[in-house]
Amino acid sequence: MCGRYALDSPPTLIKARFRLDECIDFAPRYNIPPGTEIPVIRQSPEGKRVLHLLRWGLVPHWAKDPAIGNKLNNARGESVAEKPAFRDAFKRRRCLIPASGFYEWHTEGKFKQPYFISLKSGEPLAMAGLWESWRGPEGEILRTACIITTGPNAVMAPIHDRMPVILEPVHWAAWLAAPVDEIAGLVRPLDPEGMQAWPVSRRVSKAVDDDPALIEPASDSD
Repeated sequence: MCGRYALDSPPTLIKARFRLDECIDFAPRYNIPPGTEIPVIRQSPEGKRVLHLLRWGLVPHWAKDPAIGNKLNNARGESVAEKPAFRDAFKRRRCLIPASGFYEWHTEGKFKQPYFISLKSGEPLAMAGLWESWRGPEGEILRTACIITTGPNAVMAPIHDRMPVILEPVHWAAWLAAPVDEIAGLVRPLDPEGMQAWPVSRRVSKAVDDDPALIEPASDSD
């Protein structure tokens, strides 16, 4: 699963790295929880690559109650093409969710130790996602997104049995626009050679805490 992540890169850097035609402004965040507005990259009908803020927690277009999004923060890659909540978006509404890295918790003795996982290069990574547009009874539009997960690679296996699908830059364009039969093979763990992980403060377990120290290696007092 993926329940928290960080994005501290400025919009100017994200715009350049992902070659965006349009990028809304956003502030750095170090402890992003589900249910909040997150930067999401999509391809517009005109073929432009754009970044807007969508709520994390997918609400399918056919849902009667948007509260369903509280249960759909992640989509399992093994079943994303078949599950009713995800299959239509997997075919037509895929997105990239930029991140500096993500958190995962590993049970160690009597407590859970959080880890921060990122690219060794320090560059922002792209998590594979889905997005939806839901129309309420009064005509209001709610746009939401979720993160696709897969099994662990060698970096993640000692920490947790799931991880986000992380896409290499060479596959970003295909993920956003190619037919679904051309991208199904991208739903897999990233090569571990370019990844790193370290334990961080247990303060990250509290969603109200959001500061740069959360992504730093844990000290003895943490």
